[in-house]
Amino acid sequence: MNLNLARILVVDDDEVMRTFVVNNLRRLGIQSIEVAADGVAALRAMVAFKPDLVLTDIHMKPMDGLDFVRQLRAHSNPLVNSMKVIFMSADASTATLQDAMPLGTFGYIVKPPRLETLQAKIELALK
Repeated sequence: MNLNLARILVVDDDEVMRTFVVNNLRRLGIQSIEVAADGVAALRAMVAFKPDLVLTDIHMKPMDGLDFVRQLRAHSNPLVNSMKVIFMSADASTATLQDAMPLGTFGYIVKPPRLETLQAKIELALK
C-alpha cells in the first residue's frame, strides 16, 4: 500500500508523544491520521475512522493497549478483529514483551520512535 493512502490511528495517553508520532507520520507522507488518548476512545474511533493500521501505546488508563488489542481480537466484526496493530512503548521489559507479542501484532517499537523504524514497521504491516 502506498503510504500516502494509509489511514492510521495513533493511540497514546501522552499528548506530546501523540503529536510527535503524528508529525513523523506526516513526514512519511501519511495524511489520514486519527488520534485517541486511550483504548476506550480508540474503540470508538475504529468504527468511524476505519484505519488500515493502529499504532498504540501499552501503558494507558482507563484501558491500556493490551486490553484494547484483546478487545479488537475478540470483536465480532472481521474487519476489526483482524486489524493490523503495532505497539509503541517506552517499556521494553521482557514481561511486557511477553504480554504483547502473542496478541497478533506487527511489531513493537520502543518510544520515542525513530522515523526510519516507524517507516519500516508501517511498510511491513501494510504490505
